[in-house]
Amino acid sequence: MSIVEPNVLELLDHADSRYTLVVEASKRGRQLVAGAQPLIDEKDMKPLGIAVEEIDRGLVTYEKADYDKSDD
Repeated sequence: MSIVEPNVLELLDHADSRYTLVVEASKRGRQLVAGAQPLIDEKDMKPLGIAVEEIDRGLVTYEKADYDKSDD
């Protein structure tokens, strides 16, 4: 995996925006640094690279919070 693979546009199939994609990847990367088990064979990859690959393969997903505006 290089810095340009997978392509950001390909990764956006798994997130609704670039911001969400960055947050999702950084959260997963921090989990890996904290000791979480990788969902792929990491092959000497750095935590963020593993997180991006997991997202690309659809192994890591997110759930968007649905805030009820009437509670404000």
